[in-house]
Amino acid sequence: MLDGVCVLITGANGFLGKHLIHVFSEKGIDVIGAYRAVSTSSDQNSVAIGNIDSMTDWSNVLKKRQVVIHTAARAHIMKDSAVDPLTAYREVNTAGTLHLARQAAMAGVKRFIFISSIKVNGETTTSLPAFAVNDTPAPQDPYGVSKMEAEDGLRKIAQDAGMEVVIIRPPLIYGPGVKANFRNLMKLANTAVPLPFGAIHNIRSMLYIGNLVGFIVKCIDHPAAANQTFLLSDGQDLSLTELLCLLRSSMKKPTRLVPVSASFFRVAGSVTGKRAVVDRLVGSLQVDSSKACELLNWQPPYTVEQGIKATTDHFLKE
Repeated sequence: MLDGVCVLITGANGFLGKHLIHVFSEKGIDVIGAYRAVSTSSDQNSVAIGNIDSMTDWSNVLKKRQVVIHTAARAHIMKDSAVDPLTAYREVNTAGTLHLARQAAMAGVKRFIFISSIKVNGETTTSLPAFAVNDTPAPQDPYGVSKMEAEDGLRKIAQDAGMEVVIIRPPLIYGPGVKANFRNLMKLANTAVPLPFGAIHNIRSMLYIGNLVGFIVKCIDHPAAANQTFLLSDGQDLSLTELLCLLRSSMKKPTRLVPVSASFFRVAGSVTGKRAVVDRLVGSLQVDSSKACELLNWQPPYTVEQGIKATTDHFLKE
């Protein structure tokens, strides 16, 4: 079905980009990966484009590409050192994205798939229903704002230029090679130390990288995906307690979780100035991915257990 489709993937050296390049190459899809810089050992399907902003020249890279999958972004970090974080995020995530999209439309690209973020919806669903596609956007930080503004601009470009746009807002993505918070959690789980997370009854949606890649592949040419926004998850939400049980079981470690309430952590977070970090750990963030399942007849090909197993197996071999 994807024969003859030529794809450009930005952020090809990132977590998602690497997995996409690998899967697309296995499927025999004509793919070019755009990197900030490429090494001398890189293959002919790798191109260096430097920094992504409102001045990046994409003209040569976009030749003969029918689909662009834009994963590159200025990533979210808890403590941003930029003098003006919103301006820094906007330069890459908003202006850089829209500049690429305009050039893509001029080059004749048929479909532009944008990896946005659940942060467009907000930070938490604690005491609230699951986030849904039709919710009024409520980003709480500069990263979420920059992604929301990129989405708005892409919809206008789609309307004006006729290029189809697909927007995907994933929650926390995990899988082999994952970094940041999930990797830190695996490091913690891969010990025999009793952990005080045995009574955290939050609800968090996550997304295994294999499920996200599979959905992106489906979005490349599915007619119903055109000009749609999707929220996506594994379809099986977990509490922090359940996640740690899975991680330790997968790593063949004793569970050893001590029941300490979430309220204790929130108080401790407020006292130490770490409330935002604590809220991300013990708060809820639930995603309604029913639109993706119903409109595209999609089901996650991997279960949470399979995703956790693949992730921990890779982690233990590193």
